[in-house]
Amino acid sequence: MAQALRKTPLYDLHRDLGAKLTEFAGYEMPVQYGLGILSEHQHTRAKAGLFDVSHMGQVILRGRSYQETALALEKLLPTDVLGLEVGRQRYGLLTTNSGGILDDLMFSNRGDHIFIVLNAACKNSDIKHLKSLLEPEILVEEVLNRALIALQGPASETVLGELNPQVKNMKFMDVETLLVSGVECWISRSGYTGEDGFEISIPAADAELVTRSILSNENVEFIGLGARDSLRLEAGLCLYGHDINQATTPVEASLTWAIQKVRRANGERAGGFIGSKIILKQLDEGTERKRVGFLPQTRAPMREGVEVFETERSKDTIGIITSGGYGPTVGHPVAMGYIDSKYAQNKNNLFGELRGKRVPVKVSKIPFVPLNFKR
Repeated sequence: MAQALRKTPLYDLHRDLGAKLTEFAGYEMPVQYGLGILSEHQHTRAKAGLFDVSHMGQVILRGRSYQETALALEKLLPTDVLGLEVGRQRYGLLTTNSGGILDDLMFSNRGDHIFIVLNAACKNSDIKHLKSLLEPEILVEEVLNRALIALQGPASETVLGELNPQVKNMKFMDVETLLVSGVECWISRSGYTGEDGFEISIPAADAELVTRSILSNENVEFIGLGARDSLRLEAGLCLYGHDINQATTPVEASLTWAIQKVRRANGERAGGFIGSKIILKQLDEGTERKRVGFLPQTRAPMREGVEVFETERSKDTIGIITSGGYGPTVGHPVAMGYIDSKYAQNKNNLFGELRGKRVPVKVSKIPFVPLNFKR
């Protein structure tokens, strides 16, 4: 018997507002609203879009001190956790013994604890992983009574600032506990679109109140998962299970910026994390393949699974597309994927195979659009 789909605290609101719902990571989620995916994408880039991301995992790690908790977590990921200042957030990667990526996540220093946001599809296995390796010294607590929304786009600061002016003082990756419409919210200045914006954790009982107060601003539209995907693709942001997984390492995935100097060879706390031997070796010697951007030289998008070749007639595959689609902001198809490192130079001309036909595709830098974070 199929397991019933889970619902977020904002499910009834989605129904009220006419969302088209679909299954995603075991939840019934809005894929689009009345505007449609293309207009929702463009509205987020021009003004502000509001996303329900309550399906994602929210977790608190708590030890006897932040230092104890941070050092314990550093055994699981190649990131500088100890050096993160109070009230700041950082991107991190849970790694495997073979150097692969178990999941990517966001974590923040909340003073006496670490707050983590996990991908929806991985959260149950991630929490088991954290518990098995951290407890009993570090308590791993899944937060089950809170919703999570993301307000994204150039008007985000003005919109949220009308509900609490203090958010205007926040910079990219700052975290604060602030009142929104009288409700205590955990807010980070971050997101998954390449735009300025905020991610807001809200007590579930008050989620609809806060969400409706934000939606009441004429610059804000509710946005579904369809536009969320095209927005993150243009911004060159990885989707776990597609662009990164247990078979890809952080070095192959071009995510070396997420491994701070202090965790690298000769750093103050070098290595000591799961898969460190392989990852540190790759940092030093390079990898046989690399994640890059692709610009198909055709109006037809190249989607996940399209194979890449050196020439129109070459037999050997040299790469594969892991995410692709039409980029509404740039006005043409964009894609990401992996390519043999010797072909990874920007503007390299290659070929993707679409429906049995070789079509020109050019290697590109990512992101495809400027990132508009408030530094």
